[in-house]
Amino acid sequence: MLEDLAKALKRKDHCLLLGVTGGIASGKTAVAHMLKELGAPMIDFDLIARQVVEPGKPALQKIVDYFGKQILQEDGTLDRKKLSSIVYQDLEKRKRLEGFTHPPIYEAFLKQVNEITDKDPAAIIQAVVPLLIEKNLQRLFHKVLLVYVPRELQVKRLVERDGISDEAAASMLEAQLPIEKKLGYADFVVHNEDSMEETRQQVEDIWRELKKLQGEKARSE
Repeated sequence: MLEDLAKALKRKDHCLLLGVTGGIASGKTAVAHMLKELGAPMIDFDLIARQVVEPGKPALQKIVDYFGKQILQEDGTLDRKKLSSIVYQDLEKRKRLEGFTHPPIYEAFLKQVNEITDKDPAAIIQAVVPLLIEKNLQRLFHKVLLVYVPRELQVKRLVERDGISDEAAASMLEAQLPIEKKLGYADFVVHNEDSMEETRQQVEDIWRELKKLQGEKARSE
């Protein structure tokens, strides 16, 4: 599945694919919107993941067939919190869920890449993928950008954002690779622990580097 997607993306040899990732509450969305303003079309894996399990979609029917109707809300939409609580504790069930959802997610991702490159073959396309490193998706991208904040700041932001305890926030972070370990996988790092102005300056610097890389890539083809 991933190999087929990687091969299909390699045929898009004029574009530059940037994977944008980070930890929970690191500020990935804010950085992605800055890149979008600078000219990088954005593909949001979280949004795709929600769309592929909407009522009437094949993935939702497969989920219901396996987990039962109790994972649906009264209006027929997926109860994501209930499903998460089930798969969080059970690796086998999590693998089955991924088997239902990952193929249509990857298909939708490739479709969006095709739509963008049909209009601009040399586009710098960013894909925001929260679990990019955990799911070993680096091979899909030319470069990886990590939005970084220290773990203690992640906890603080999660507590403020979601109104949860420090313990609950720490538990959520345990489900992801520690952000310090993600640093080694990144080609670019945005340190997002200070002001938005400082973050924006870093993003603009990285954008100039991406434009330079894309120019070099185009000249070598």
